[in-house]
Amino acid sequence: MKHVTLLVFAAVALAACDTSPTAPAANRERLSLSAVTSQTNAEIPIDLFVFVPCANGGAGELIVVSGPLHVLFQVTISNTGNVLLYAHFQPQGISGTGSVTGDKYQATGITQSTNTFSTPFPITSTFVNNFYMIGQGPDNNFKVHETLHYTINANGELTAFADNFSVTCQ
Repeated sequence: MKHVTLLVFAAVALAACDTSPTAPAANRERLSLSAVTSQTNAEIPIDLFVFVPCANGGAGELIVVSGPLHVLFQVTISNTGNVLLYAHFQPQGISGTGSVTGDKYQATGITQSTNTFSTPFPITSTFVNNFYMIGQGPDNNFKVHETLHYTINANGELTAFADNFSVTCQ
């Protein structure tokens, strides 16, 4: 639920931006907005240490990776007050080197989160993470996949929850 807190914080920060209408005062009454959307695209440099258990002949090794991470945040607020928070993270040329073998690795994948809610309920949240470290040699590709979903109804009751997590080496 940590990612939900981060996304809610991001939504509040974006909502705090100036949202005053840009139309002249005489025309504001004629505006009929069905939704207001704010979007932020950024490239963030990252440095990570990733342990790949299938590297180094199965003994594992620490991979030091760095490069740009593409980040997209989108907040949509409907005229009825429903909120949609969307986040997208994707490595853009992130690479690294094994600390023992010197093997080269590429970080790939996409992480996405979609959260919809009304104040305070209902809430629907889906988080999908595909994080891959792709190595040079055989049997050292490390793949992490997670799909997390939950729904909280209008009464504040958890009505759906699923967390599917897997880690594979190929």
